[in-house]
Amino acid sequence: MNITYACRQCDRGVRQDVLAGEPLVCPHCGEKTLPPAKATDGGHITRCLVCPSTDLYVRKDFPQRVGVGLVILGIVGSSIAWAFSRIYLTYGILFGFALLDLLLYWIVPNALMCYRCHAEYRQVEGLESHAAFDLETHERYRQQAARLGTSGK
Repeated sequence: MNITYACRQCDRGVRQDVLAGEPLVCPHCGEKTLPPAKATDGGHITRCLVCPSTDLYVRKDFPQRVGVGLVILGIVGSSIAWAFSRIYLTYGILFGFALLDLLLYWIVPNALMCYRCHAEYRQVEGLESHAAFDLETHERYRQQAARLGTSGK
């Protein structure tokens, strides 16, 4: 599995391949993070390997900025075609971008994310045992980080 997280010691981004139960070692400062007990169950992640949180969610492993950029590009392109009274081109652009969105949905793999420390897990087995993003859980961790004066780490 591949994990991306922020080191607790130096707060730098770390991306590394690890085996289940193996400690995480920061290549920048050498900080060793031991995964919590029973964090994995037969290769499936049951809790975050970086922090003790059991709240994990599944999302598409696609950059949100690129997705928003595609939406804006579709809106601008179709608006320009609409301004020149090119109805068929307008709908062609809109349907083209909808088709591109559908293709990306099928092609792009899922990733597992931690609500608390925002660690990202790729190439993980058993994603079907985790739920999709839940705004209530996210807001609970966001409010807790705000009260403690941290950035969620």
